[in-house]
Amino acid sequence: MGGIHDQIRDWWDEDAATYDASAGHALSDAVERAAWRAALERSLPPPPCRVLDVGTGTGALALLAAELGHEVTGVDLSPGMLAKAREKAASTGLEVSFVEGAAGEAPEGPFDAVMERHVLWTLSEPESALRAWRERVVPGGRLAVFEGSWGGEGPFVEARDALEGFLRRAFGLEDAHHGPYPPEVLEYLPLRSTGSPAPFIAAIQEAGWTRVRIARLRDVEWAVEQRDPWPLGLLGRRPRYALIADA
Repeated sequence: MGGIHDQIRDWWDEDAATYDASAGHALSDAVERAAWRAALERSLPPPPCRVLDVGTGTGALALLAAELGHEVTGVDLSPGMLAKAREKAASTGLEVSFVEGAAGEAPEGPFDAVMERHVLWTLSEPESALRAWRERVVPGGRLAVFEGSWGGEGPFVEARDALEGFLRRAFGLEDAHHGPYPPEVLEYLPLRSTGSPAPFIAAIQEAGWTRVRIARLRDVEWAVEQRDPWPLGLLGRRPRYALIADA
């Protein structure tokens, strides 16, 4: 498993150079930022609280949470991503503590809330990480998971994806990622291509979190969709949702 961990870290390190160029990553667009700010206000406890942002990447959500008045610690296994996050924090003047570490080895805390965005699908043992996060929060602490049906929903997903890929090539729009995710790693990721929120909910419950509730992030979907020329955003849309639970 150590080899897979190293491959994942190295892939994200290399991706740090281009990651923020993709819609939905840097949140540099005002509409996207507003949509995510609203999602955080709905999902996190009232500020100020101590928030752990797992898989913080280049720090987009961590900085938004700090802007809302929370005391934020961001953890990520990629030093390349964390370097970008620290640059952003310095340029905005916001105070966020960024720590290098794997998702299941988060700082001790304690925290009032743990959040993650698009991280659980990248984990080989998501339930194990979710249990570790539960141990980091105070009694009654909150979990905010921001994920999506990354495999797509409905009977025509493959046809839509094929058409989107053709149009992207025709428009000369390259993928912001530096390359495809390693196929030998993907086979170890149980949540990599979900077509429903059900597997995420099952993992959260298996890890001992309670009172799981869901909210569709339609405003986020719409904001991301607007970043691409029509009809690319519509073709590539994936259902996104917040899953909230209690310790």
